[in-house]
Amino acid sequence: MNLYKNVWGRGIRVFAAGLACAAMIAEPMQAVAAENGSNGSMLFAAGVGSVLEQPALTAEEYVTIAEQAKGACWGYTNIGIANVESGNLNVRAFPSTDGKMVGKMPKHSACEVLSVEDGWAYIQSGEVEGYVSMDYLLTGPDAKRKAAELVRTVAIAETDGLNVRDEADTNSAVMTQVLKGEELDFVEDLGDWIKISLDGEDAYVAAEYVRVEEKLDTAITMTELLYGQGVSDVRVDLVEYAKQFLGNPYVWGGTSLTKGADCSGFVLSIYKKYGVKLSHHAASQANEGTKISASELKPGDLVFYANSKGSINHVAIYIGGGQVIHASNPKTGIRISKYNYRTPKKCVRVLYD
Repeated sequence: MNLYKNVWGRGIRVFAAGLACAAMIAEPMQAVAAENGSNGSMLFAAGVGSVLEQPALTAEEYVTIAEQAKGACWGYTNIGIANVESGNLNVRAFPSTDGKMVGKMPKHSACEVLSVEDGWAYIQSGEVEGYVSMDYLLTGPDAKRKAAELVRTVAIAETDGLNVRDEADTNSAVMTQVLKGEELDFVEDLGDWIKISLDGEDAYVAAEYVRVEEKLDTAITMTELLYGQGVSDVRVDLVEYAKQFLGNPYVWGGTSLTKGADCSGFVLSIYKKYGVKLSHHAASQANEGTKISASELKPGDLVFYANSKGSINHVAIYIGGGQVIHASNPKTGIRISKYNYRTPKKCVRVLYD
C-alpha cells in the first residue's frame, strides 16, 4: 500500500502508465468505468483492487490520466522482455546468428520493440540497439504481464557524493556515499527521507537529493563487458564464467550459482572452480588475499564494502571497465554495478598469474 501511495505522490503519470499497461491487458478503462460507475469498482475491474483508493481522485480524472499514458508501459510503447532460461539474450548487429554481438539482454530485462521481421525483432534497450531472436522474447500482453511482475521501484541519486545513512537523521552515521545516477532499491517514503535497501541492509537518503521511479532492467553494452589490455586468460575465463549467472537469485547463506547465493557465497563458488578456497564470509575473505589499491584492480580481483562502523559486509568481483559483478540483494539478485557504486573499503587479489 505504502509503495503505490509513494509512487503516486511522486510521479502519478509514471504510475498511470503502468496502470494503462495493465488496462490494455484487461478491458479499456472507459468501458470499465462506465460499467461500474465508481472509482473503486473501476480500479478493481482493472486488476488493481483497492490499492490506489485515492479520495481526491475521481473516476473521470483517473481515466484522463490513463488516457494520456495510453500505449505506455513504464516508458515503453511496445515492450519486450528477454525470455531465456538462464544467461543472456544476444543482441546482434543484423538479424542472423552470424551477426556481430552489440550487447546482451539479461534474463527478464526489457526493451522497446521497434519492428519485427522473419523471426527477428529490432529492439532498443538502454544504450543497446540491434536484433534479437523472437524465440527468446516475450511481446504483447505476455510481456506486459511479465513486466508487471518484474518492475521495481528505485531511488536515483541526483547529486554526486550522496550520503547514505544508518538512520533518517543528518546526525546519523554515513554508511557510504554514492555517485549521481546510481539506482538504490526503494523501500519506503518517509517524507524528508527515503528508506532504501543497500545490498540487503536498510539505509536512508535525503528525499531532496533523489528521484523515485519504477524501472525495468535493460541490456548491457559490449563496452561494459570488455576487460582491457594485458589480462590473463584465467582472469578472462573467470569473469566470463561469473557473468553466466547474471540475474540469478540472491539467497542469504546460499552458495548455489543457479538456485541462489549471497555475496560471499557467490564469490566462494566462482573461485572454487579455479582452485581458490575462500571462506563463506565477506569479512574473512577480505583477509584471504593480498591487499591492493583500486588503481591496481584487474578483472578477477575482489572489492569489499563496509558499513558505517567500518566493518566489511559485502564483496564483489571486479570484471574490468570500472565494474563489478555481485550477489546484491533478494530484489536484484546477481547484478553488475560500477565498482564505486558505494565507497570501496578494501581491494584484494586472490589470483596470482
